[in-house]
Amino acid sequence: MGKADFLSPKAIGNRIKSKGLQKLRWYCQMCQKQCRDENGFKCHCMAESHQRQLLLASEDPNQFMDYFSDEFKRDFLELLRRRFGTKRVHNNIVYNEYIGHREHVHMNSTQWETLTDFTKWVGKEGLAKVDETPKGWYIQYIDRDPETIRRQEELERKKKQDLDDEERGAKFIEEQVRRGMDGREPEEAPTFTELKRENEEEKIAFNMASSSVAGPSKPSSLLGASALKAPAGATAKRKEPSSASESREKKKKSALEEIIEMEERKKKKQMSASARTENWLQPNIVVKIVTKKLGEKYHKKKAVIQEVRDQYTAVVKLVISGDKLKLDQSHLETVIPAPGKRVMILNGEYRDTEAVLEGIDEKKFSATLTLDSGRLKGKRVEGVAYEDFSKMP
Repeated sequence: MGKADFLSPKAIGNRIKSKGLQKLRWYCQMCQKQCRDENGFKCHCMAESHQRQLLLASEDPNQFMDYFSDEFKRDFLELLRRRFGTKRVHNNIVYNEYIGHREHVHMNSTQWETLTDFTKWVGKEGLAKVDETPKGWYIQYIDRDPETIRRQEELERKKKQDLDDEERGAKFIEEQVRRGMDGREPEEAPTFTELKRENEEEKIAFNMASSSVAGPSKPSSLLGASALKAPAGATAKRKEPSSASESREKKKKSALEEIIEMEERKKKKQMSASARTENWLQPNIVVKIVTKKLGEKYHKKKAVIQEVRDQYTAVVKLVISGDKLKLDQSHLETVIPAPGKRVMILNGEYRDTEAVLEGIDEKKFSATLTLDSGRLKGKRVEGVAYEDFSKMP
């Protein structure tokens, strides 16, 4: 029987069927061939090419299973990262999108029997966050890109600095209010009551006899006495406001001085911010390894920087084992010694200056240092952030 015409209904139907997904029971993973019915799958299994693939798989079956498992894991996590990012999503939603691709690797050719087993394995390996709910398993991708981690650390550091500035401003306002209230009694709010008459029949009378009945001699004497007494009382009353005004001027002057000092601090802070740079690596300082990619052997271990390359890369030597590693700046953090130890300032106005650690302020995440080198030797510097200095060996 001849082959159907290209535009015949049968040929068009065959092309439509070949485009979509077919039954998994008629798919050969070894040959990566999809058959449309049972007869076609049976003919494919009897073919010579399929028999050769089976002979190759029988020699080392674990090799083929590992290959398909790695490919399935890579494609699944790539789809999760690209399609959903770091959002928490049901694993079936991701899997349904994955199998929508016609050339995907099937689950029955991998080391995992079910999607639940694969989800548990991903969570155990730390490739994603997984949690079980009554509705099923949910999965969330963990982005370990160094650029993303550095961007998140910068945002957290900026938030912490903004909070510190707000706290300082609130404390300054509270201090000014407290100074203004010193020596002044709190004013009590006046209380108003209703006018109540005990007896409604009683008449209200005003006594004007003292001023109207008195003779001409009494008013003159009263006026004279009042005229003599008035200047003394007036001077006494005038002196009190003068002393109060002087104290107010002093208080205003002290508040003005405080504002000037605050402006000077802001200028110093802006100067130090302009002197800051993104790279802080310096030779001959002690650092701590914070990356987990090197394993538990090197995680949170201290090392000394031997050499700095390209400003953001350092060659370090571990203190305990003596191993040498080449690490990026984002994989290291500074080490804060005990008070009295020598440190190196790594950023800001006093960069590359040796100093002595005097004390630590845990609430503000900063320290007080005394410069121990340069023309400003002996100067005391307060409010140096933890990440701006590190211990010297």
